[in-house]
Amino acid sequence: MEVILLERVEKLGAIGDVVTVKNGFARNYLLPNKKALRANESNRKLFEANRAKIEADNAERRTEAEKSAKGVDGKTVQLIRQASNTGQLYGSVSARDIVDALEADGAKVSKSQIVLDRPIKSIGMHEVKVSLHAEVSIQVKVNVARSPEEAELQAQGVDVMAQMFERDNAGFTEDYDPNAEPGATAEAAAAPAEGEEPAQA
Repeated sequence: MEVILLERVEKLGAIGDVVTVKNGFARNYLLPNKKALRANESNRKLFEANRAKIEADNAERRTEAEKSAKGVDGKTVQLIRQASNTGQLYGSVSARDIVDALEADGAKVSKSQIVLDRPIKSIGMHEVKVSLHAEVSIQVKVNVARSPEEAELQAQGVDVMAQMFERDNAGFTEDYDPNAEPGATAEAAAAPAEGEEPAQA
């Protein structure tokens, strides 16, 4: 389907561009969200008659978005979640969770502005794009941890998972006795006391 763009759409074009898109994309996203018009003769005339207003409105929205961006760009929000020993979350962090955390921090964004390429399913520091306007996008950091202490370490640049893995491995080597017979327990390895007969099998 051919459409006339009413605002810049990433990977498609700028205001006034006539582009060909899949029918479903036009019907389900571009047309209902007033991002485009069907490219027929009457709509072309309508667009040209209102082009100056459409461009002025867009510029105004962009200026507003740039103002909002100043308060949000580079922000770090902290989310405490339950996770397994391997750092996998029980569940995932959604766009709604990020919006709520930003709002609690005094930044107002809507769920549709959060661009999550894939759900966040592990602890750690995650960069998330926030698209405030077709031409204004910023980055926020989402610090997902199992406790405020862990979040604090991650904020300082410590890789909590790598540290935990090293600690587990260190624990494993400390318990290993190089003199023990393969498969023998510590008690079995101890020699019988002097004067005692070894236990008969």
